Amino acid sequence: MAAATASGGNTSFSNSPLIENSDSNQIVVPEKKSWKNFFSYLGPGFLVSIAYIDPGNFETDLQSGAQYKYELLWIILVASCAALVIQSLAANLGVVTGKHLAEHCRAEYSKVPNFMLWVVAEIAVVACDIPEVIGTAFALNMLFNIPVWIGVLLTGLSTLILLALQRYGIRKLEFLIAFLVFTIALCFFVEIHYSKPDPKEVLYGLFVPQLKGNGATGLAISLLGAMVMPHNLFLHSALVLSRKIPRSVPGIKEACRYYLIESGLALSVAFLINVSVISVSGAVCNASDLSPEDRASCEDLDLNKASFLLRNVVGKWSSKIFAIALLASGQSSTITGTYAGQYVMQGFLNLRLQPWLRNFLTRCLAIIPSLIVALIGGSAGAGKLIIIASMILSFELPFALVPLLKFTSSRTKMGSHANSLLISAVTWIIGGLIMGINIYYIVSSFIKLLLHSHMKLVAIVFLGLLGFSGIALYLAAIGYLVLRKNRESSTQYLPSDNSQTAETLPSEDIVNMRLPNRVAGDLS
Repeated sequence: MAAATASGGNTSFSNSPLIENSDSNQIVVPEKKSWKNFFSYLGPGFLVSIAYIDPGNFETDLQSGAQYKYELLWIILVASCAALVIQSLAANLGVVTGKHLAEHCRAEYSKVPNFMLWVVAEIAVVACDIPEVIGTAFALNMLFNIPVWIGVLLTGLSTLILLALQRYGIRKLEFLIAFLVFTIALCFFVEIHYSKPDPKEVLYGLFVPQLKGNGATGLAISLLGAMVMPHNLFLHSALVLSRKIPRSVPGIKEACRYYLIESGLALSVAFLINVSVISVSGAVCNASDLSPEDRASCEDLDLNKASFLLRNVVGKWSSKIFAIALLASGQSSTITGTYAGQYVMQGFLNLRLQPWLRNFLTRCLAIIPSLIVALIGGSAGAGKLIIIASMILSFELPFALVPLLKFTSSRTKMGSHANSLLISAVTWIIGGLIMGINIYYIVSSFIKLLLHSHMKLVAIVFLGLLGFSGIALYLAAIGYLVLRKNRESSTQYLPSDNSQTAETLPSEDIVNMRLPNRVAGDLS
Protein backbone atom coordinates (compact mmCIF):
# COMPACT_ATOMS: atom_id res chain seq x y z
CA MET A 1 0.00 0.00 0.00
CA ALA A 2 2.78 2.42 0.88
CA ALA A 3 4.59 1.58 -2.34
CA ALA A 4 1.50 2.14 -4.38
CA THR A 5 0.90 5.44 -2.71
CA ALA A 6 4.49 6.54 -3.20
CA SER A 7 4.31 5.79 -6.88
CA GLY A 8 1.51 8.27 -7.31
CA GLY A 9 -1.53 6.12 -6.72
CA ASN A 10 -3.33 9.06 -5.14
CA THR A 11 -3.26 11.16 -8.30
CA SER A 12 -6.58 9.75 -9.45
CA PHE A 13 -8.47 11.48 -6.67
CA SER A 14 -10.03 14.82 -7.59
CA ASN A 15 -8.96 16.40 -4.32
CA SER A 16 -5.31 15.51 -4.71
CA PRO A 17 -3.42 18.32 -3.02
CA LEU A 18 -0.60 18.48 -5.52
CA ILE A 19 -0.77 18.81 -9.28
CA GLU A 20 1.29 16.61 -11.52
CA ASN A 21 3.87 18.75 -13.32
CA SER A 22 5.79 16.90 -16.00
CA ASP A 23 7.16 20.06 -17.57
CA SER A 24 10.74 19.32 -18.59
CA ASN A 25 11.52 23.02 -18.35
CA GLN A 26 10.69 23.10 -14.64
CA ILE A 27 13.60 24.55 -12.66
CA VAL A 28 14.87 22.01 -10.13
CA VAL A 29 15.93 23.41 -6.76
CA PRO A 30 18.72 21.36 -5.12
CA GLU A 31 17.75 19.48 -1.97
CA LYS A 32 20.87 20.66 -0.15
CA LYS A 33 20.14 23.82 1.83
CA SER A 34 22.31 26.71 0.63
CA TRP A 35 22.01 30.44 0.08
CA LYS A 36 22.84 29.74 -3.57
CA ASN A 37 19.38 28.19 -3.91
CA PHE A 38 18.03 31.74 -3.81
CA PHE A 39 19.08 32.24 -7.44
CA SER A 40 16.85 29.32 -8.44
CA TYR A 41 13.85 31.20 -7.04
CA LEU A 42 14.58 34.52 -8.78
CA GLY A 43 12.06 35.36 -11.49
CA PRO A 44 8.36 35.07 -10.55
CA GLY A 45 8.45 38.22 -8.39
CA PHE A 46 9.61 40.34 -11.31
CA LEU A 47 6.83 39.02 -13.54
CA VAL A 48 4.36 39.91 -10.79
CA SER A 49 5.92 43.35 -10.12
CA ILE A 50 5.02 44.46 -13.64
CA ALA A 51 1.39 44.87 -12.55
CA TYR A 52 2.55 47.56 -10.09
CA ILE A 53 4.21 49.64 -12.81
CA ASP A 54 1.80 49.19 -15.69
CA PRO A 55 0.35 52.12 -17.71
CA GLY A 56 -2.70 52.27 -15.44
CA ASN A 57 -0.46 52.89 -12.43
CA PHE A 58 1.51 55.48 -14.41
CA GLU A 59 -1.64 57.45 -15.18
CA THR A 60 -2.71 57.50 -11.51
CA ASP A 61 0.84 58.45 -10.46
CA LEU A 62 0.96 61.29 -12.98
CA GLN A 63 -2.33 62.71 -11.74
CA SER A 64 -1.20 62.41 -8.13
CA GLY A 65 2.01 64.33 -8.73
CA ALA A 66 0.35 66.94 -10.94
CA GLN A 67 -2.42 67.76 -8.47
CA TYR A 68 -0.78 67.23 -5.06
CA LYS A 69 2.96 67.24 -5.81
CA TYR A 70 4.60 64.81 -3.34
CA GLU A 71 1.85 64.73 -0.70
CA LEU A 72 0.55 61.26 -1.64
CA LEU A 73 3.88 59.45 -1.83
CA TRP A 74 3.20 57.83 1.54
CA ILE A 75 0.26 56.01 -0.03
CA ILE A 76 2.68 54.29 -2.40
CA LEU A 77 4.81 53.20 0.57
CA VAL A 78 1.82 51.79 2.47
CA ALA A 79 0.40 50.12 -0.63
CA SER A 80 3.75 48.52 -1.47
CA CYS A 81 4.04 47.03 2.03
CA ALA A 82 0.48 45.66 1.81
CA ALA A 83 1.21 44.31 -1.67
CA LEU A 84 4.25 42.42 -0.38
CA VAL A 85 2.12 40.70 2.27
CA ILE A 86 -0.65 39.79 -0.18
CA GLN A 87 1.71 38.57 -2.91
CA SER A 88 3.65 36.49 -0.40
CA LEU A 89 0.40 34.78 0.57
CA ALA A 90 -0.25 33.94 -3.09
CA ALA A 91 3.27 32.52 -3.47
CA ASN A 92 2.97 30.49 -0.27
CA LEU A 93 -0.33 29.00 -1.41
CA GLY A 94 1.29 27.63 -4.55
CA VAL A 95 4.47 26.48 -2.83
CA VAL A 96 2.80 24.63 0.05
CA THR A 97 -0.11 23.02 -1.79
CA GLY A 98 1.22 22.63 -5.32
CA LYS A 99 -2.00 24.16 -6.69
CA HIS A 100 -2.52 27.71 -7.81
CA LEU A 101 -5.42 29.88 -6.70
CA ALA A 102 -7.72 29.16 -9.65
CA GLU A 103 -7.30 25.40 -9.15
CA HIS A 104 -8.16 25.75 -5.47
CA CYS A 105 -11.34 27.63 -6.40
CA ARG A 106 -12.36 24.85 -8.79
CA ALA A 107 -11.77 22.20 -6.11
CA GLU A 108 -13.47 24.20 -3.33
CA TYR A 109 -16.64 25.68 -4.85
CA SER A 110 -19.60 24.08 -6.56
CA LYS A 111 -20.28 24.65 -10.26
CA VAL A 112 -22.28 27.89 -10.06
CA PRO A 113 -20.01 29.84 -7.66
CA ASN A 114 -16.94 28.51 -9.50
CA PHE A 115 -18.36 29.65 -12.84
CA MET A 116 -19.18 33.10 -11.46
CA LEU A 117 -15.69 33.44 -9.97
CA TRP A 118 -14.22 32.45 -13.34
CA VAL A 119 -16.27 35.09 -15.15
CA VAL A 120 -15.18 37.74 -12.64
CA ALA A 121 -11.54 36.66 -12.96
CA GLU A 122 -11.67 36.81 -16.76
CA ILE A 123 -13.20 40.29 -16.63
CA ALA A 124 -10.42 41.33 -14.23
CA VAL A 125 -7.76 40.05 -16.65
CA VAL A 126 -9.35 41.97 -19.52
CA ALA A 127 -9.79 45.12 -17.40
CA CYS A 128 -6.14 44.96 -16.40
CA ASP A 129 -5.05 44.28 -19.97
CA ILE A 130 -6.88 47.27 -21.48
CA PRO A 131 -4.66 49.98 -19.91
CA GLU A 132 -1.59 47.98 -20.91
CA VAL A 133 -2.66 47.69 -24.54
CA ILE A 134 -3.63 51.36 -24.74
CA GLY A 135 -0.46 52.45 -22.93
CA THR A 136 1.68 50.57 -25.45
CA ALA A 137 -0.29 52.12 -28.30
CA PHE A 138 0.28 55.59 -26.81
CA ALA A 139 4.01 54.87 -26.57
CA LEU A 140 4.19 53.82 -30.23
CA ASN A 141 2.33 57.01 -31.14
CA MET A 142 4.81 59.13 -29.16
CA LEU A 143 7.87 57.42 -30.66
CA PHE A 144 6.83 56.80 -34.25
CA ASN A 145 3.60 58.82 -34.78
CA ILE A 146 1.65 55.60 -35.32
CA PRO A 147 -2.14 56.08 -34.94
CA VAL A 148 -3.44 54.70 -31.65
CA TRP A 149 -5.73 52.12 -33.26
CA ILE A 150 -2.85 50.70 -35.32
CA GLY A 151 -0.74 50.66 -32.16
CA VAL A 152 -3.42 48.53 -30.47
CA LEU A 153 -3.16 45.94 -33.25
CA LEU A 154 0.64 45.97 -33.18
CA THR A 155 0.57 45.47 -29.40
CA GLY A 156 -1.46 42.30 -29.75
CA LEU A 157 0.80 40.97 -32.48
CA SER A 158 4.05 41.74 -30.65
CA THR A 159 2.75 40.17 -27.45
CA LEU A 160 1.99 36.90 -29.24
CA ILE A 161 5.48 36.89 -30.69
CA LEU A 162 7.11 37.53 -27.33
CA LEU A 163 4.99 34.87 -25.65
CA ALA A 164 6.51 32.39 -28.09
CA LEU A 165 9.48 32.54 -25.73
CA GLN A 166 7.52 30.11 -23.55
CA ARG A 167 8.69 27.25 -25.74
CA TYR A 168 12.27 28.04 -24.69
CA GLY A 169 11.44 27.84 -20.99
CA ILE A 170 10.18 30.13 -18.26
CA ARG A 171 13.71 31.39 -17.53
CA LYS A 172 13.94 33.21 -20.88
CA LEU A 173 10.64 34.97 -20.27
CA GLU A 174 11.71 35.95 -16.76
CA PHE A 175 14.97 37.43 -18.06
CA LEU A 176 13.04 39.43 -20.67
CA ILE A 177 10.61 40.83 -18.11
CA ALA A 178 13.42 41.65 -15.66
CA PHE A 179 15.23 43.49 -18.46
CA LEU A 180 12.10 45.52 -19.24
CA VAL A 181 11.59 46.32 -15.54
CA PHE A 182 15.11 47.70 -15.20
CA THR A 183 14.66 49.60 -18.49
CA ILE A 184 11.63 51.35 -16.99
CA ALA A 185 13.59 52.09 -13.82
CA LEU A 186 16.54 53.53 -15.77
CA CYS A 187 14.26 55.74 -17.87
CA PHE A 188 12.58 57.31 -14.87
CA PHE A 189 15.81 57.77 -12.97
CA VAL A 190 17.01 59.76 -15.99
CA GLU A 191 13.72 61.70 -15.90
CA ILE A 192 14.41 62.57 -12.26
CA HIS A 193 17.81 63.93 -13.31
CA TYR A 194 16.09 66.19 -15.85
CA SER A 195 13.17 67.33 -13.67
CA LYS A 196 15.19 67.74 -10.42
CA PRO A 197 12.56 67.24 -7.66
CA ASP A 198 13.47 68.49 -4.18
CA PRO A 199 14.80 65.44 -2.21
CA LYS A 200 13.65 66.88 1.15
CA GLU A 201 10.10 67.37 -0.08
CA VAL A 202 10.06 63.88 -1.57
CA LEU A 203 11.18 62.29 1.72
CA TYR A 204 8.64 64.38 3.65
CA GLY A 205 5.86 63.16 1.33
CA LEU A 206 6.99 59.56 1.78
CA PHE A 207 6.98 59.43 5.56
CA VAL A 208 4.46 62.09 6.66
CA PRO A 209 0.82 61.08 5.91
CA GLN A 210 -1.39 63.92 4.72
CA LEU A 211 -4.69 64.25 2.86
CA LYS A 212 -5.83 67.74 2.00
CA GLY A 213 -9.32 67.86 0.58
CA ASN A 214 -11.83 65.37 -0.83
CA GLY A 215 -9.97 65.22 -4.12
CA ALA A 216 -6.83 63.97 -2.37
CA THR A 217 -8.83 61.25 -0.60
CA GLY A 218 -10.31 59.98 -3.86
CA LEU A 219 -6.93 59.98 -5.58
CA ALA A 220 -5.32 58.22 -2.61
CA ILE A 221 -7.95 55.48 -2.84
CA SER A 222 -7.24 55.17 -6.57
CA LEU A 223 -3.51 54.85 -5.87
CA LEU A 224 -4.09 52.13 -3.28
CA GLY A 225 -6.62 50.29 -5.39
CA ALA A 226 -4.30 50.27 -8.41
CA MET A 227 -1.51 48.58 -6.48
CA VAL A 228 -3.14 45.19 -5.67
CA MET A 229 -4.75 43.66 -8.75
CA PRO A 230 -6.90 40.50 -8.86
CA HIS A 231 -5.11 38.81 -11.75
CA ASN A 232 -1.78 39.13 -9.95
CA LEU A 233 -2.95 36.83 -7.16
CA PHE A 234 -3.76 34.06 -9.63
CA LEU A 235 -0.51 34.70 -11.50
CA HIS A 236 1.88 34.61 -8.54
CA SER A 237 0.41 31.44 -7.05
CA ALA A 238 0.92 29.73 -10.42
CA LEU A 239 4.36 31.07 -11.35
CA VAL A 240 5.98 29.56 -8.24
CA LEU A 241 5.03 26.12 -9.58
CA SER A 242 7.71 26.55 -12.25
CA ARG A 243 10.21 25.48 -9.55
CA LYS A 244 10.49 21.88 -8.45
CA ILE A 245 11.25 22.21 -4.76
CA PRO A 246 12.11 19.52 -2.20
CA ARG A 247 8.76 18.25 -0.86
CA SER A 248 9.70 18.35 2.81
CA VAL A 249 8.97 20.83 5.59
CA PRO A 250 12.50 22.35 5.48
CA GLY A 251 12.36 22.55 1.68
CA ILE A 252 8.96 24.23 1.69
CA LYS A 253 9.98 26.68 4.40
CA GLU A 254 13.11 27.59 2.45
CA ALA A 255 11.04 28.16 -0.69
CA CYS A 256 8.55 30.41 1.14
CA ARG A 257 11.39 32.40 2.71
CA TYR A 258 13.28 32.91 -0.54
CA TYR A 259 10.11 33.80 -2.46
CA LEU A 260 9.40 36.44 0.20
CA ILE A 261 12.88 37.94 -0.26
CA GLU A 262 12.59 37.76 -4.05
CA SER A 263 9.17 39.42 -4.03
CA GLY A 264 10.54 42.12 -1.72
CA LEU A 265 13.36 42.91 -4.16
CA ALA A 266 11.06 43.04 -7.17
CA LEU A 267 8.40 45.15 -5.43
CA SER A 268 11.11 47.50 -4.12
CA VAL A 269 12.11 48.24 -7.71
CA ALA A 270 8.44 48.81 -8.58
CA PHE A 271 8.08 51.07 -5.53
CA LEU A 272 11.04 53.22 -6.62
CA ILE A 273 9.60 53.50 -10.13
CA ASN A 274 6.21 54.67 -8.81
CA VAL A 275 7.93 57.20 -6.53
CA SER A 276 9.93 58.42 -9.53
CA VAL A 277 6.81 58.90 -11.69
CA ILE A 278 5.06 60.94 -8.98
CA SER A 279 8.23 62.94 -8.28
CA VAL A 280 8.75 63.79 -11.96
CA SER A 281 5.10 64.76 -12.40
CA GLY A 282 5.11 66.81 -9.19
CA ALA A 283 8.31 68.65 -10.12
CA VAL A 284 7.22 69.42 -13.69
CA CYS A 285 3.64 70.49 -12.95
CA ASN A 286 4.64 72.65 -9.98
CA ALA A 287 7.45 74.49 -11.75
CA SER A 288 7.26 78.26 -11.46
CA ASP A 289 7.77 78.94 -15.18
CA LEU A 290 4.88 76.84 -16.57
CA SER A 291 2.98 78.32 -19.50
CA PRO A 292 -0.82 78.62 -19.26
CA GLU A 293 -1.19 75.79 -21.79
CA ASP A 294 1.08 73.45 -19.84
CA ARG A 295 -0.65 74.34 -16.59
CA ALA A 296 -3.99 73.40 -18.19
CA SER A 297 -2.50 70.05 -19.22
CA CYS A 298 -1.44 69.42 -15.62
CA GLU A 299 -5.00 69.87 -14.38
CA ASP A 300 -6.13 66.80 -16.31
CA LEU A 301 -2.91 64.92 -16.92
CA ASP A 302 -2.96 61.53 -18.62
CA LEU A 303 -0.49 59.32 -20.45
CA ASN A 304 -0.96 61.02 -23.79
CA LYS A 305 -0.57 64.57 -22.44
CA ALA A 306 2.43 63.67 -20.27
CA SER A 307 4.73 63.23 -23.25
CA PHE A 308 3.91 66.64 -24.70
CA LEU A 309 4.17 68.24 -21.27
CA LEU A 310 7.65 66.81 -20.66
CA ARG A 311 8.76 67.88 -24.12
CA ASN A 312 7.60 71.45 -23.55
CA VAL A 313 8.92 71.83 -20.00
CA VAL A 314 11.96 69.57 -19.72
CA GLY A 315 13.02 68.89 -23.30
CA LYS A 316 12.53 66.64 -26.32
CA TRP A 317 14.72 63.83 -25.00
CA SER A 318 12.70 63.68 -21.80
CA SER A 319 9.57 63.03 -23.85
CA LYS A 320 11.26 60.20 -25.74
CA ILE A 321 12.59 58.62 -22.55
CA PHE A 322 9.09 58.66 -21.07
CA ALA A 323 7.76 56.99 -24.24
CA ILE A 324 10.41 54.25 -24.03
CA ALA A 325 9.50 53.59 -20.38
CA LEU A 326 5.81 53.48 -21.27
CA LEU A 327 6.50 51.08 -24.15
CA ALA A 328 8.49 48.75 -21.89
CA SER A 329 5.79 48.94 -19.22
CA GLY A 330 2.90 48.28 -21.59
CA GLN A 331 4.60 45.48 -23.48
CA SER A 332 5.77 43.62 -20.39
CA SER A 333 2.37 44.07 -18.73
CA THR A 334 0.52 42.62 -21.71
CA ILE A 335 2.78 39.56 -21.61
CA THR A 336 2.14 38.87 -17.92
CA GLY A 337 -1.55 39.68 -18.33
CA THR A 338 -1.85 37.07 -21.06
CA TYR A 339 0.04 34.63 -18.86
CA ALA A 340 -2.42 35.25 -16.02
CA GLY A 341 -5.34 34.67 -18.39
CA GLN A 342 -3.96 31.28 -19.31
CA TYR A 343 -3.74 30.18 -15.67
CA VAL A 344 -7.23 31.48 -14.92
CA MET A 345 -8.76 29.58 -17.84
CA GLN A 346 -6.84 26.38 -17.08
CA GLY A 347 -7.47 26.53 -13.33
CA PHE A 348 -11.18 27.32 -13.21
CA LEU A 349 -12.31 25.29 -16.24
CA ASN A 350 -9.53 22.67 -16.45
CA LEU A 351 -9.23 23.48 -20.15
CA ARG A 352 -6.14 22.05 -21.82
CA LEU A 353 -5.87 24.24 -24.91
CA GLN A 354 -2.87 24.69 -27.14
CA PRO A 355 -0.69 27.61 -25.87
CA TRP A 356 -1.10 29.63 -29.09
CA LEU A 357 -4.89 29.28 -28.93
CA ARG A 358 -5.02 30.34 -25.25
CA ASN A 359 -2.80 33.33 -26.07
CA PHE A 360 -5.00 34.29 -29.03
CA LEU A 361 -8.25 34.11 -27.02
CA THR A 362 -6.81 36.09 -24.12
CA ARG A 363 -5.40 38.74 -26.42
CA CYS A 364 -8.65 39.19 -28.34
CA LEU A 365 -10.63 39.83 -25.14
CA ALA A 366 -8.50 42.94 -24.47
CA ILE A 367 -7.70 44.01 -28.03
CA ILE A 368 -11.31 44.21 -29.28
CA PRO A 369 -12.69 46.78 -26.75
CA SER A 370 -9.46 48.80 -26.92
CA LEU A 371 -9.58 48.87 -30.70
CA ILE A 372 -13.25 49.89 -30.82
CA VAL A 373 -12.74 52.76 -28.35
CA ALA A 374 -9.55 53.91 -30.11
CA LEU A 375 -11.33 53.99 -33.47
CA ILE A 376 -14.41 55.83 -32.16
CA GLY A 377 -13.04 58.06 -29.41
CA GLY A 378 -9.38 58.43 -30.42
CA SER A 379 -6.73 59.15 -27.81
CA ALA A 380 -9.17 60.88 -25.44
CA GLY A 381 -11.59 57.95 -25.49
CA ALA A 382 -8.76 55.47 -24.96
CA GLY A 383 -7.55 57.48 -21.96
CA LYS A 384 -11.02 57.39 -20.39
CA LEU A 385 -11.16 53.64 -20.96
CA ILE A 386 -8.08 53.28 -18.73
CA ILE A 387 -9.95 54.98 -15.87
CA ILE A 388 -13.01 52.74 -16.37
CA ALA A 389 -10.81 49.63 -16.38
CA SER A 390 -9.17 50.72 -13.11
CA MET A 391 -12.58 51.09 -11.46
CA ILE A 392 -13.56 47.58 -12.64
CA LEU A 393 -10.41 46.17 -11.06
CA SER A 394 -11.25 47.81 -7.73
CA PHE A 395 -14.74 46.32 -7.96
CA GLU A 396 -13.47 42.77 -8.57
CA LEU A 397 -10.52 42.59 -6.17
CA PRO A 398 -12.49 40.99 -3.24
CA PHE A 399 -13.45 37.99 -5.39
CA ALA A 400 -9.79 36.99 -5.67
CA LEU A 401 -8.56 38.30 -2.33
CA VAL A 402 -11.15 36.60 -0.08
CA PRO A 403 -10.55 33.07 -1.47
CA LEU A 404 -6.79 33.66 -1.20
CA LEU A 405 -7.05 34.72 2.44
CA LYS A 406 -9.29 31.77 3.32
CA PHE A 407 -7.17 29.20 1.50
CA THR A 408 -3.91 30.44 2.99
CA SER A 409 -5.46 30.55 6.47
CA SER A 410 -6.47 26.88 6.32
CA ARG A 411 -3.94 25.26 4.01
CA THR A 412 -0.51 26.78 4.54
CA LYS A 413 0.02 26.54 8.32
CA MET A 414 3.64 25.64 8.97
CA GLY A 415 4.44 27.07 12.40
CA SER A 416 2.90 26.89 15.84
CA HIS A 417 -0.81 27.39 16.30
CA ALA A 418 -0.27 30.80 17.96
CA ASN A 419 1.96 32.00 15.11
CA SER A 420 -0.56 30.78 12.53
CA LEU A 421 -3.38 32.65 14.27
CA LEU A 422 -1.31 35.84 14.46
CA ILE A 423 -0.30 35.70 10.79
CA SER A 424 -3.87 34.90 9.78
CA ALA A 425 -5.23 37.83 11.82
CA VAL A 426 -2.70 40.28 10.38
CA THR A 427 -3.36 39.23 6.80
CA TRP A 428 -7.13 39.42 7.28
CA ILE A 429 -6.77 42.93 8.72
CA ILE A 430 -4.67 44.05 5.74
CA GLY A 431 -6.98 42.34 3.26
CA GLY A 432 -10.06 43.74 4.99
CA LEU A 433 -8.68 47.28 4.87
CA ILE A 434 -7.88 46.98 1.16
CA MET A 435 -11.34 45.59 0.38
CA GLY A 436 -13.03 48.18 2.60
CA ILE A 437 -11.22 51.02 0.86
CA ASN A 438 -12.17 49.66 -2.57
CA ILE A 439 -15.82 49.23 -1.55
CA TYR A 440 -15.88 52.75 -0.10
CA TYR A 441 -14.43 54.05 -3.38
CA ILE A 442 -17.10 52.27 -5.44
CA VAL A 443 -20.04 53.41 -3.26
CA SER A 444 -18.80 57.01 -2.93
CA SER A 445 -18.19 57.25 -6.69
CA PHE A 446 -21.72 56.03 -7.39
CA ILE A 447 -23.24 58.50 -4.92
CA LYS A 448 -21.20 61.32 -6.42
CA LEU A 449 -22.44 60.32 -9.87
CA LEU A 450 -26.05 60.53 -8.71
CA LEU A 451 -25.61 63.87 -6.92
CA HIS A 452 -23.92 65.55 -9.87
CA SER A 453 -26.14 64.03 -12.51
CA HIS A 454 -28.23 66.32 -14.73
CA MET A 455 -30.92 63.69 -15.27
CA LYS A 456 -34.52 64.05 -14.20
CA LEU A 457 -35.49 63.13 -10.65
CA VAL A 458 -37.37 59.99 -11.75
CA ALA A 459 -34.32 58.74 -13.66
CA ILE A 460 -32.04 59.47 -10.69
CA VAL A 461 -34.35 57.55 -8.31
CA PHE A 462 -34.57 54.60 -10.70
CA LEU A 463 -30.82 54.56 -11.23
CA GLY A 464 -30.27 54.83 -7.47
CA LEU A 465 -32.56 51.89 -6.70
CA LEU A 466 -30.92 49.81 -9.42
CA GLY A 467 -27.40 50.78 -8.33
CA PHE A 468 -27.89 50.21 -4.60
CA SER A 469 -29.59 46.86 -5.31
CA GLY A 470 -26.50 45.89 -7.29
CA ILE A 471 -24.26 47.05 -4.43
CA ALA A 472 -26.33 44.98 -1.98
CA LEU A 473 -25.90 41.88 -4.17
CA TYR A 474 -22.19 42.66 -4.47
CA LEU A 475 -21.77 42.86 -0.69
CA ALA A 476 -23.85 39.69 -0.25
CA ALA A 477 -21.55 37.82 -2.65
CA ILE A 478 -18.49 38.96 -0.70
CA GLY A 479 -20.21 37.97 2.55
CA TYR A 480 -20.91 34.50 1.14
CA LEU A 481 -17.21 34.02 0.32
CA VAL A 482 -16.12 35.29 3.74
CA LEU A 483 -18.60 33.32 5.87
CA ARG A 484 -18.65 30.09 3.87
CA LYS A 485 -16.72 27.31 5.61
CA ASN A 486 -14.01 25.71 3.53
CA ARG A 487 -14.34 22.02 2.75
CA GLU A 488 -10.69 21.06 2.72
CA SER A 489 -8.36 20.95 5.70
CA SER A 490 -4.76 22.08 5.96
CA THR A 491 -3.80 18.56 7.02
CA GLN A 492 -4.44 17.51 3.45
CA TYR A 493 -1.28 19.28 2.42
CA LEU A 494 1.16 19.53 5.31
CA PRO A 495 2.71 17.09 7.74
CA SER A 496 3.04 18.23 11.32
CA ASP A 497 6.14 20.21 12.21
CA ASN A 498 6.69 17.69 15.03
CA SER A 499 6.52 14.74 12.69
CA GLN A 500 9.81 12.94 12.24
CA THR A 501 8.55 11.66 8.91
CA ALA A 502 8.80 15.10 7.36
CA GLU A 503 12.41 15.45 8.45
CA THR A 504 13.70 11.95 7.71
CA LEU A 505 11.90 10.83 4.57
CA PRO A 506 13.55 11.60 1.22
CA SER A 507 12.15 14.47 -0.82
CA GLU A 508 8.91 13.23 -2.35
CA ASP A 509 5.37 14.31 -2.92
CA ILE A 510 3.84 15.60 0.32
CA VAL A 511 0.64 13.71 -0.38
CA ASN A 512 2.55 10.54 0.51
CA MET A 513 3.29 11.88 4.00
CA ARG A 514 -0.29 12.46 5.09
CA LEU A 515 -3.42 11.54 3.17
CA PRO A 516 -6.81 13.26 3.50
CA ASN A 517 -9.14 11.38 5.85
CA ARG A 518 -11.56 10.55 3.04
CA VAL A 519 -8.87 9.18 0.77
CA ALA A 520 -7.18 7.25 3.59
CA GLY A 521 -10.48 5.58 4.40
CA ASP A 522 -11.03 4.63 0.75
CA LEU A 523 -7.55 3.14 0.49
CA SER A 524 -7.96 1.09 3.65
